[in-house]
Amino acid sequence: MPKDRNARDRALSRVAMRAELLDAETEQALARAWRDRRDEAALHRLINAYMRLAISMAGRYRRYGAPMNDLIQEAGLGLMKAAAKFDPDRGVRFSTYAVWWIKASIQDFVMRDWSLVRTGSTSAQKALFFNMRRVQARLEREARAQGETLDRFQLRQMIATEIGVSARDVEVMEGRLSGADFSLNAVQSSDEEGREWIDVIEDDALQAADLVEADLDNARLRDWLIEAMRSLSPRERLIVRERKLRPDPRTLESIGTELGLSKERIRQLEVQAFRKMRKSLEACSHEVQHFLA
Repeated sequence: MPKDRNARDRALSRVAMRAELLDAETEQALARAWRDRRDEAALHRLINAYMRLAISMAGRYRRYGAPMNDLIQEAGLGLMKAAAKFDPDRGVRFSTYAVWWIKASIQDFVMRDWSLVRTGSTSAQKALFFNMRRVQARLEREARAQGETLDRFQLRQMIATEIGVSARDVEVMEGRLSGADFSLNAVQSSDEEGREWIDVIEDDALQAADLVEADLDNARLRDWLIEAMRSLSPRERLIVRERKLRPDPRTLESIGTELGLSKERIRQLEVQAFRKMRKSLEACSHEVQHFLA
């Protein structure tokens, strides 16, 4: 299978290298034909002419472990996005414009492929992912040349300053780049009695005692709220129910139309109802202060 994949990569590269080289005028004409007339033949010719650029850029990211064929596919997608958005009237060569789309497409794929855990999405995090090791090696080399030794804290701070991220981001990225994902069902030791890693993860779900206590608190709150609602007039209860107890609360205007009142009057009655409820709840028990905070 790897041999077949390598053969396909070489074949695709040979085809791309044989593609025509476009001069600026031809390139502009093809771009306009696609933009103005949706001429697919012109689009196909434009993309084929610059597929060698896409393949060349894909090759720069092989060190991240992704299959070259996948990198080429992502580079091709970036090239097509560039062709779809390119404006030939701006006076820029298509290759100059396409480089950024190809690079973005490849980098997004590499970061998705690196780990099941999302490695980063912002431009700063991407810069950290793709430049951290290079910057770290340069900083260490420069320190050695001056007879200095950088500890981990100093190195992280310097990398953070260089790339424009926080030292915490650098620390997190170090951990993600240090190793691949592993299964939580992996056994901790080689013996048969070894536990799986998932067995040592603490269960943060509510325990039985917590559930009982939560049920009691909810029942107490429900009784308090029922008592507070009894202190309201029928009209005030309707407003509170329609405004706060429905999954899709009604507007002040719709309730006002039903009751024959203005929107502002409904708002005043709502404020008045909440004031009454608060007084009733405060009278029920001093414990309610915990829930009102």
